[in-house]
Amino acid sequence: MLDGTISQTDCIWHQVHLAVLANGHPHTIPFLVCPIGNTPAILGMTWLTTESPLIDWQQGLVTFPEQAQIASEEEADPDPLADLPAQYHEFAKVFGEEESKVLPLHREYDISIDLVPEAKLSPGPIYGMTDAESKALKQHIDEELATGKIRPSTSSAGAPVMFVKKADGSLHLVVDYRKLNDVTHKNVYPLLGKMT
Repeated sequence: MLDGTISQTDCIWHQVHLAVLANGHPHTIPFLVCPIGNTPAILGMTWLTTESPLIDWQQGLVTFPEQAQIASEEEADPDPLADLPAQYHEFAKVFGEEESKVLPLHREYDISIDLVPEAKLSPGPIYGMTDAESKALKQHIDEELATGKIRPSTSSAGAPVMFVKKADGSLHLVVDYRKLNDVTHKNVYPLLGKMT
């Protein structure tokens, strides 16, 4: 958690968002509420990377290019569950941003993707990418590997990927699963066409 990874302790009670004013820009910081001993809060690598404070390790001082201050308790969100219907409060943990970054544990009813007998998979086409797209793809793969949503593969086949520019100029990854779907044993589960 301190390095930005998902907690493996399974002791996170819930997530709260605190309003913060840093470098003259108000924003909210998500905090995971969990037992961490006598320490009131740990900001961690995500916060350090975002805020880039100046740290004097010998004196134990953290300063900012401009003064930052934490919002008062009155300004913080008094009820983070207010927008969640009451019948779902006991499941609030699964609606949190941190929980959405990790897959559930493997269980006996995990599904598999079975291929038809004698299926032949071949590498798909490779689409040209700009430097920005290559960097975005590497970042996406690194993030997905870190959270366990994907794992390294030894398959000789792969699905082609490309990027589509969104209206705001950011890149949207598209994965074309059509050739894989052609050799997938059809069952009651829906198949992905293009994952967007």
